[in-house]
Amino acid sequence: MAKKPARNNVAAENRKARFHYEIIDTLEAGLVLTGTEVKSLREGRATIAESYATEEGGEIWLINSNVPEYLQANRFNHEPKRRRKILVHAAQRNRLAGAVQRDGMTLVPLKIYFNDKGRAKLELAVAKGKNAPDKRETLKERDWNRQKQRVMKEGGRD
Repeated sequence: MAKKPARNNVAAENRKARFHYEIIDTLEAGLVLTGTEVKSLREGRATIAESYATEEGGEIWLINSNVPEYLQANRFNHEPKRRRKILVHAAQRNRLAGAVQRDGMTLVPLKIYFNDKGRAKLELAVAKGKNAPDKRETLKERDWNRQKQRVMKEGGRD
């Protein structure tokens, strides 16, 4: 029995989230998607860079995510920027909503990916926004780590 080839199963990633926000906690959640949205996600053309999640009416929603139309779907296509329901347990939903209301945190999607069973999952983070000095500190630390790697690499060759 042949194994399936390993593939990159990340459909969309918010790469700047860790720069703009201090990640407090992460959570894996499901998404309510239509068939054409799943097909479009599998093509890897979705963007979640400007998206966020919010709690409304006892449910958590992903807002401002862009899943482009699936070209072969004709008239059965989905709306690219529609609100998508995030599937979490009631206890998790209450904890997330409490963190947002009490502590002034925000819910930031980090990535959309497909798990081993082929289901679309969302990695959601409870985050706190960074201010300008924190962002500068992050850049300094990143630059310093890059320099350390360069020195270690050069030192190993001699």
